Amino acid sequence: MRFLQVIYFIGLVLVCSPSFSQSTKQQQLEEERQRLREEIEQMKQLRADNKLKERSVLDEVETINSQINTRKNLIKVTNQQANLLTREINVNFKKIEGYRKELTVLKKEYAKMVAKSYKSKSHQSKIMFLLSSADFTQAYKRLQYMKQYNEHRKDQAIRIENNTKELQFLNQDLSRQKKDKQGLIEENRGAQDKLKAEKKEQQVLMASIRKKQGVYTKQIKKKEQQASAIDKAIEKLIRDAIAKANKKAGKKVTKKGSATTFALTAEAKIMADNFTSNKGKLPWPVGTGKVTKKFGRQPHPTLPNIQINSSGVEIETRAGERARAIFEGEVIAIQKLKGASRLVQIRHGNYITTYYNIENITVKEGQKVATKQSLGEVRTNPTTGRAIMKFLIYQNAKRLNPQSWIYKM
Repeated sequence: MRFLQVIYFIGLVLVCSPSFSQSTKQQQLEEERQRLREEIEQMKQLRADNKLKERSVLDEVETINSQINTRKNLIKVTNQQANLLTREINVNFKKIEGYRKELTVLKKEYAKMVAKSYKSKSHQSKIMFLLSSADFTQAYKRLQYMKQYNEHRKDQAIRIENNTKELQFLNQDLSRQKKDKQGLIEENRGAQDKLKAEKKEQQVLMASIRKKQGVYTKQIKKKEQQASAIDKAIEKLIRDAIAKANKKAGKKVTKKGSATTFALTAEAKIMADNFTSNKGKLPWPVGTGKVTKKFGRQPHPTLPNIQINSSGVEIETRAGERARAIFEGEVIAIQKLKGASRLVQIRHGNYITTYYNIENITVKEGQKVATKQSLGEVRTNPTTGRAIMKFLIYQNAKRLNPQSWIYKM
């Protein structure tokens, strides 16, 4: 009896383990689906806020392209959820079938035991069964048999009750899974319709761009020149900050702006090591937002035959959103750059983070800041209605890809 219980328990564990794994995966997919839905809603809100603004066609195409890509990811994740639910439903069907078969066997066995007990139910017959024993040992064995028989019958009744309850639970779970799957299928149909509409809008915008491709190419190249000038100004600020820090630490600097590596104090080294150990886990420099331009050299999102370069990432966020420090450190610069509003630079050992297109700044040079501390407000362009912050990370004078450092960027 004990052996059979152990085998039953092991079988139950083996059956439940895949279900637990699938449940965890389903939860992860659901979290990702909700994140993508929120991202789409945020983009829709940004577009709605900007309807009354004078936006360029290039801006419109970039936004609709981003929305289309996010919509595709949402459809993909929703399909994965529906497929996983299909597998879970099939597993439940097999469980239900197994429990029904076992219930049938248990009920038959129980019916036989009840019938047998009924035939020998009299107290006298049980006593006669014991008294007819050849000796005391046989009588004892018969008594033990009667006890085990009664316990087995009770155990069978309990198992029938438990299996009946489990069947009811599985049927309810199955009903919920079917309903959830149908909901996902219907949601995907709606998402597919919206995707078609967005692609149609994209085609109309692209057609208008192709008619004036020369004009838009000039606009893009002009923006690239402005971005390059801003990058040079930022890099000069970094070299000057390195030279100033090294002079303070007693390291000789031959020429101002020529230093490229921090001379670290013991305290600065600890902070740099802590920053390094948090690679890939650092918080976003805004509470909510979406990357609209990635790091490095890449095709222009609207005119792919034109190559553009980005020294950091550009993040579009809501109007009035606050910029925040991604790690503890010291504010080493607050500057007004042409074409970039104002920027804030924070030193973290031998790392420097730069946040620009900031206004209403709430920190000052030399101030120590904590992780996620507010630095100021991301400036909203009064012409386009877009709030875009450029964010950069440097190690000494070397550019780093922020997407490798920020959590899920």
